Amino acid sequence: MSRFAAVRLSHFLPSLALLGGAVATASLPGLNEFFTSLFNVLPTLLLLLGGLFCLVYGRQRELFLLVVLYLGYFILDTHADHYRESGRVRDDTALVFHLCSLLLPLLYGLYAAWQERTHLVQDLIARAAVLLAVGAVAVGLAQRYPDALLHWVSVVRWPALHGVWMSLVQLAYPLFALAFLLLLVQYLRAPRPLHAAQLLGLLGVLWVLPQVFTQVHALHVMCSMVMLMLVAAVAHEAYQMAFRDELTGLPGRRALNERLQRLGRNYVIAMADVDHFKKFNDTHGHDVGDQVLRLVASRLRKIGGGGKAYRYGGEEFTMVFPGKTIEECLPHLEVVRQAVESYQLQLRDKQQRPQNDKQGRQRRGQSGAAQVSVTISIGVAERDHERSSTEQVIKAADQALYSAKSAGRNCVRSHGQKRGAVKLAGQR
Repeated sequence: MSRFAAVRLSHFLPSLALLGGAVATASLPGLNEFFTSLFNVLPTLLLLLGGLFCLVYGRQRELFLLVVLYLGYFILDTHADHYRESGRVRDDTALVFHLCSLLLPLLYGLYAAWQERTHLVQDLIARAAVLLAVGAVAVGLAQRYPDALLHWVSVVRWPALHGVWMSLVQLAYPLFALAFLLLLVQYLRAPRPLHAAQLLGLLGVLWVLPQVFTQVHALHVMCSMVMLMLVAAVAHEAYQMAFRDELTGLPGRRALNERLQRLGRNYVIAMADVDHFKKFNDTHGHDVGDQVLRLVASRLRKIGGGGKAYRYGGEEFTMVFPGKTIEECLPHLEVVRQAVESYQLQLRDKQQRPQNDKQGRQRRGQSGAAQVSVTISIGVAERDHERSSTEQVIKAADQALYSAKSAGRNCVRSHGQKRGAVKLAGQR
């Protein structure tokens, strides 16, 4: 499988919507009193509530990203307020602004790429120590050598690369580019909504810095939206962890329970089980067993007839068909059973595995690699006057599944089906 196969536009859409809304709102000539008050307090609320949420769930990366963003917001907002109230900047504003332009991408990229690998308390202490050390060095140099430091950060080091469009010190752009490249590689290696939010959040920081003193609400709005991006991405991933099976990518047992509560009066439930799954694990190892589960899940995901597949647990899957009858669902179940049966799973050493789908299709069917066939048995039942609850329908589908197993496996069997008509057409 290609390493880019897991990249999804959906990972970026929520953050893109927030980023676009922030740019549009910040570009308005003025905001009414309600929104002005809202964006004045929103960064602080997001730091407190979002930071507590991240801390409870052990998301140290996002916690310190929020802290870094809030510190930058607070410092710049203090200087911007002084400028708007007095009509002139403070003596140290230029140095503070340039240092923020350098330290924000540096710390943002560092914390966004710093994985949680150690004990929670140790990790928190390490991240806090880095923040305090960098902050202490910056404050100490700014107080002791303000003029020399201002000259050092603002000097144009590469005249050939300098452009009139640059609103920040030249040194800030390589730091933003380095942080962006680091976060882009992180997303491509592990495509996740959170990594996408971090990437777009960095672009938001780059956009807002030149607007701090020229657009009244830009800093409040953009910092609020970037912090909201991160908190929303953490919540999104927490939802996925709770409701989606990590191995197969299908919705999990909790998502199934939620769906069962919202079914109408007519529906069909099918239970599918991988035949001889223990044999796969015992003979070929758990890695092959995981491949089998992913294969079956990929076929069940394409079930037609308005059905949706869930991982029930272990090697067992559930398919739900709202508003359908068994007669309407049986052809679709047979199609998915045949799709699993017709796929020849190639067993290769890790070093010989294809690098992408094209190589996999070319090698499929070639000699030199062991092949195994995967089959599934399916039991199906529908709601009627005898089975009025979802628990009863699932139990009936389970009984039909055991009947399919007893009948020789690799078949679809409905609840109450006579023993003489076990296998459907097309079965081996």
